Amino acid sequence: MYVPPENFARVCEGIYRSSFPRIENFEFLKSLGLRSILCLIPEEYPIENSKFNESNGIRFYQIGLSGNKEPFVKIKPELVTEAIKILISPENQPVLLHCNRGKHRTGCIVGCIRKLQKWSHSMIFDEYRKFAYPKERPLDQQFIEMYNGHEVEDFAVQNRLLPIQW
Repeated sequence: MYVPPENFARVCEGIYRSSFPRIENFEFLKSLGLRSILCLIPEEYPIENSKFNESNGIRFYQIGLSGNKEPFVKIKPELVTEAIKILISPENQPVLLHCNRGKHRTGCIVGCIRKLQKWSHSMIFDEYRKFAYPKERPLDQQFIEMYNGHEVEDFAVQNRLLPIQW
């Protein structure tokens, strides 16, 4: 039986999101045919996850984001841009994006992707709240609203990724 990680969802063609994958999720992840996993936590990746990635030919990327927690910890926009570039690169897809719970850090990245997809703020925040419930963070929503995706758009033009198949 396949068991998806918590907060698993398809973001768009080739991009998935979830909480931290556990051993019981590995068979499900195999069924996705992943080429890459992008982890947003700064801690060392567990050995069983690393072995799973290696044995299934999955590239592993790690960008250690700090969550938006008041008053002094904030997500760095340049790290979000780096993450989105990894996610939209066809050679990395299908790709799974995850943090610990698949809520806040993952929600910020997905929210910024939605912004690049030209979603309205109300739709972006509805999706963010659905996954972050019951602990939505206003600073996450503010970050998404203020995020400037011009560098990602330039990257897409330079690498002939346009039109991005959302």
